[in-house]
Amino acid sequence: MKILLAFFVVVGVSFLVAATNLNGLVGNYLTEQRTREDTQAAESLSAVFGPLMQNADSAALNNRLRDSAEGLDGRLMLLDTDGKVQFDSFNALCGRRLQLPEVLRVLALGEISAYGMHQPGRETVAAMTGEPEAEYVAYGVHELLGSRGRIGALLYVSRIQGMMDSLAAVRNQLNGVFIVIAVAAFALALVLSRVLTKPIVNLSRSMRKMGKGDLSVRVPERGSGELRQLAENYNTMAAQLEHLDQSRNQFVSNASHELKTPLATMKILLETMIYQPDMPSEVRQEFMEDMNHEIDRLTGIITDLLTLTRMDNQRDGLKAEDIDLTEITESTVRLLTPAAEKRGQRLESRTVPSLPMKGDPTKLNQVLYNLIDNAMKYTQDGGRIQVSLEEEGDEAVWRVRDNGVGIPREDQEHIFDRFYRVDKARSRETGGTGLGLSIVRQMVTLHGGTISVESEPGKGSCFIVRLPKNGKGAAA
Repeated sequence: MKILLAFFVVVGVSFLVAATNLNGLVGNYLTEQRTREDTQAAESLSAVFGPLMQNADSAALNNRLRDSAEGLDGRLMLLDTDGKVQFDSFNALCGRRLQLPEVLRVLALGEISAYGMHQPGRETVAAMTGEPEAEYVAYGVHELLGSRGRIGALLYVSRIQGMMDSLAAVRNQLNGVFIVIAVAAFALALVLSRVLTKPIVNLSRSMRKMGKGDLSVRVPERGSGELRQLAENYNTMAAQLEHLDQSRNQFVSNASHELKTPLATMKILLETMIYQPDMPSEVRQEFMEDMNHEIDRLTGIITDLLTLTRMDNQRDGLKAEDIDLTEITESTVRLLTPAAEKRGQRLESRTVPSLPMKGDPTKLNQVLYNLIDNAMKYTQDGGRIQVSLEEEGDEAVWRVRDNGVGIPREDQEHIFDRFYRVDKARSRETGGTGLGLSIVRQMVTLHGGTISVESEPGKGSCFIVRLPKNGKGAAA
């Protein structure tokens, strides 16, 4: 029943909106066309009757006024500047002052012309138009000019009941079509709901099991067309959720372990200092330096975790702007050159003269900084690190190459995972948190780029970053 009602409501509401809009378009078109025609008629007649009214040629004016009114199938009146009727094609309101809004706008407010459609009641409409059953009337007013300026106004009483009846007929036809389509939609929805019920019920059962925590549940992929595709998509989603759940559990386990290790180390050092009050000062100083080192490592882990969390939640978005990637490359290399020289390493760069693109300069700087810093950590003293920036088609390509220890093939596909370390002992000695490359990949992905690695144990590694120059990723 829910599927049935949903289908019926969607189809019905869609057609109702379409019918309403269509009726509105037709009504607006007819109204605007009639307004334009009546306004032009009043303007043309005012140019004719202005001189006649000024010359006070009553006989000629009355005859001309009646002929013009019959030609327009309406009623014409000539008013003086006080709004009093001087001539009337019906000869019924002469000497009466009219307080119509359109008349006041022209005579009191100084407008050149005014037009309006009204539904004042059948008695008023019959008195103004001579149509006893009509409910609508329109008034078109235009100023009358003489040799010395404005001498009054021309009032054109337009019979618009026919136009309103046409609009009502269109509306009734659309309502009839809507009822027919609604009935047909209901019948079609009834048939389709029965066809769709069984596989959807199966899917609903599986989703309830998943809601209770069983992420291994799958639905049979039977039949063809959209229902089979729905089952396949559901199974794909379930597999991804199961993998995500496993990754989350693994991440929590790794994070807990990484945070627990420095805390445990500091606890041991503190307890040793507490229970050995006569500890030599040089040993105490060494313990304090070790604790300071562990605090720094703990702070680094927490900082990197917060960075990843902000990017995962899209709270740390890109601040894209026009940048020169060559300038960022050269400034980052200059910044890290003293640290490389301190270890006897050669940090070399090769860049194109200028490479403009759209991106976040802070994040791109951090990407290159992390890659170079990582290369320096895993390259022996006296080693060589090469940084290159090239333009390949629509992409800007960074390559950070070293001749360090390299990465085993079986570890290369995991090095961008969070807290993954090829050599855990060596990584902790160098001060790594196991999150640097994860942060790099996340920032590159935010820019719409990719990162990969080529490495061979004992011969070094080469990290390759490809970024779109048009800034599609940064704009998103």
